[in-house]
Amino acid sequence: MSALLRFSARIDALNARIGRWVAWLSLVMVCVGAWNAVARYGGRFVGANLSSNAYLELQWYLFSVLFLLAAASTLREDRHVRVDVLYGRLGDRAKAWIDLVGTLLFLLPFCAFVLWVTWPAVTESWRVREISPDPGGLPRYPIKSAILVCFILLGLQGISQAIKHAARVFGREPSPAAIEREPSPAAIEREPSPAAIEREQ
Repeated sequence: MSALLRFSARIDALNARIGRWVAWLSLVMVCVGAWNAVARYGGRFVGANLSSNAYLELQWYLFSVLFLLAAASTLREDRHVRVDVLYGRLGDRAKAWIDLVGTLLFLLPFCAFVLWVTWPAVTESWRVREISPDPGGLPRYPIKSAILVCFILLGLQGISQAIKHAARVFGREPSPAAIEREPSPAAIEREPSPAAIEREQ
């Protein structure tokens, strides 16, 4: 179990890093959207078309990448929406059982199904170098690849979550209370040693 938990920690670190980088796309997306709004109305005053389909599609693409690539990080932080009827009233071990069964029966098979269904469409899009049908539009094949990347990362995070849920079920992971009681390395370094206390006295 220790080796599995180390593997889970590596997956968590990967998706956490990706989530932090992808979060910056929200700022880029807002800037592109603001430019589209300003260009659409400002072009009427200067008599020129300041916007284009490329900028509009870029905004959509940024939103898609943000949504797709942040999904695994969101799962890692347990920020997805839950429809909670009984779950909140259960104990930690019962919650871990529900999360483990749900991950194994629903999340992981769904990720595998989406990868299996979308793989032919993505490969065909790359083969023909699919481009937007709108004038001045962007290529479609790179953004379609984000679907595969999303569900690979989501599947990996599902494996990580399953490992952690199984560890909780079998009591192999320290509880949050135990972690809070355990002093941090920084606190241990700041705490004076018995020898230092004797020298001061």
